Amino acid sequence: MYLALLVIFLQCSELYAQGKVFTFNKVEIRVQPSVKVKNGAPMSIICHADISKTNDFQLKHNFTIFKNGKLVFMTISHKEDARYEIPVARSSDTGDYECTVTADGKKGFSNSIYVWVAGMTKPILTADKKEVSEGEVVKLRCELPEEVPPLEFFFRKIKTNSAPKEKRVPEQNQNFSEVEFPVEEGDNILQFDCFGKRQVRSGWESSQHSNSTLVTVKEPFIKPTLITRPSGNITEGDQIEFECSTEVAQMRGIEIILQKNRTILNSVRNEKSLKYSTVAIQEDSGEYLCKVEQGAVSKATKLNVFVSELFPKPTLSASMTKLDESKDLRLSCNINDFQGANFSIVRKSSTGDILLKNSRVLVIKVNVNDTGSYTCKAEVKGIVKESKRVRINVYAPVSKPTLSVVSGSPEVILGKPLQLICHSVMGTPPITFTFYKGNEIKKNVTNNTYAVFLDEDIGLNDNGAYKCDARNNHSSGVKTSNILNVTVIVPIKGASLGSVPYGEVEVGSDTAFLCSVKEGSWPIDFKFFKKTDHEVLLHEVREYSDRTIWHKKTMKRKDTGTYYCMASNRASVDVRSRPITISVILATWQKGIIAAFVLTAIAGVGALALWWFLRKKKKAKGPSMEMSGSALAPNLTNEKLTRQPSDGNYYSGSGYIEDNENHMKSTDESKGPDLESAEVDYTEVEVSSLDPHRDSMENRHSRIYGHPDAT
Repeated sequence: MYLALLVIFLQCSELYAQGKVFTFNKVEIRVQPSVKVKNGAPMSIICHADISKTNDFQLKHNFTIFKNGKLVFMTISHKEDARYEIPVARSSDTGDYECTVTADGKKGFSNSIYVWVAGMTKPILTADKKEVSEGEVVKLRCELPEEVPPLEFFFRKIKTNSAPKEKRVPEQNQNFSEVEFPVEEGDNILQFDCFGKRQVRSGWESSQHSNSTLVTVKEPFIKPTLITRPSGNITEGDQIEFECSTEVAQMRGIEIILQKNRTILNSVRNEKSLKYSTVAIQEDSGEYLCKVEQGAVSKATKLNVFVSELFPKPTLSASMTKLDESKDLRLSCNINDFQGANFSIVRKSSTGDILLKNSRVLVIKVNVNDTGSYTCKAEVKGIVKESKRVRINVYAPVSKPTLSVVSGSPEVILGKPLQLICHSVMGTPPITFTFYKGNEIKKNVTNNTYAVFLDEDIGLNDNGAYKCDARNNHSSGVKTSNILNVTVIVPIKGASLGSVPYGEVEVGSDTAFLCSVKEGSWPIDFKFFKKTDHEVLLHEVREYSDRTIWHKKTMKRKDTGTYYCMASNRASVDVRSRPITISVILATWQKGIIAAFVLTAIAGVGALALWWFLRKKKKAKGPSMEMSGSALAPNLTNEKLTRQPSDGNYYSGSGYIEDNENHMKSTDESKGPDLESAEVDYTEVEVSSLDPHRDSMENRHSRIYGHPDAT
């Protein structure tokens, strides 16, 4: 029964769940009263979900509203709308709004809508002081309490009859800003205000100006006065006095300064006035400034002074400004339309003026040391005036220049630049040097005592012939150096090595090695080397030729190897030839001796082999003949023994063969064929004499016939 109820409950739940079907048609967001709201007005952000259902059932909607991506409102409702109420809209509420709705695992999103709260709250300005003195500062604070950073603040200092001074201060993290304004000379009653700005999508939006704040300024001292005595018609030589004064509230720290242009003439401290006097000269004309300072406060007064000229500046004239030494120089000093001045002529130097003569005219015979600047001075009633400087140059003649190569040697390698120096030992600078190559001018140089010329165009056919001229402002004219002939060194090119004979050389013979170059200036240093595990120098020689021959005497087998030569000259470039290989072989007579020795050795070996072969064969024949003689002896009784007087006794028989040692060989030692079937060789024995008392085997000469090797 319970099982049946459970099945029924599950089926009913499934049918109920199948009936709760819904979908989001649209989620939208809107603003009331509009997307542009005035600052301080109420505003509502409404999120609406448009949902379709299969039947009427309730859903829980989770509404979330975002401003610029940040959550600002969230609620859960069975309704399809949610309202985010903002009772008082501020500029900080400006931004992009969007909302999302979540229901039973499904989510819907709205589009984004931009809301602009127009206008900003009025800023509040405060000052730390209501009364200040000149030189102090006023600290201001401007605040926008209901605004949200980033903001920009603008402070204004307003003076009567002048344009406001403004300061801009950006603030990224706070809604207030502080700034300081200095109180300057002439500031009496100051007025300050401020306003703020913020950036919106359409640009910048400004707030109203704040309340105005008044600040009263006190003067620590009054503006100074500056007078002169006499006050006008001042002429050179008059005594002139300046006086600068002021009125101060507090004497401590007061300072008075008198200056002309940027030059301070006099100053005093803790005094109300300053005085300065001098004898007037025309250069005293100009603007004078009296400045009073106390702390950071400074006030100044200007006064223009004109001093009339008592007499004009003198003029110095010279008979010549450029002249040769030992010539006469006349200097004269003069003042147009004025008499009664005291004149002096001086020469300027680094240590001071050198008085030459108290006179209008000076005549001297000059030397080089008189070169310099001269002036004349005129004095009237204690006023001294000086003329403009006149430059006098005294010239000594140049000496004959010397031309040389900078490197020292009058040689140049083909293709390399040649650097020459022209030098004059004597002569007043500046000296103009002219370089010639042949008759062609190559360069002009003005210098003190020497000049350098670089010739980069060196050819093979250049014959040198360089010279130089030297001249200055002396009337003696141009001096010319001796002609410098420069040798052009041609570097070595194309070294080669040969030999006679070439390739193979007999032991004991001589070999000639020839080393030559295609081009190169003489003399040439030739070196001959043999290559081993290191370079071995065999011979070196200097030749005034493009080739050399080295004769190597009595070649030996150890002289076999690789040879090369190296050539160099004053260009200091070593040029190596290609290597050649020399093989030292035996001489012809040596080869003959070796051949004879070899043939003799071969013949000796052949003779020894032949002797051994014959000896072995003789040893094999002896036993065979002995056995044949024993077997046939009974049958030989019919043989005749013939005896001749001239030839000695003859014995015919067989049975043994006598060797050189008179021993008998047994036939048992023979391992030849069957004795009964062996052929019989007959041997004649010649006996020179019959002596019954001597051994019958002694001193006999036997001869064997019928053998190819018989003797």
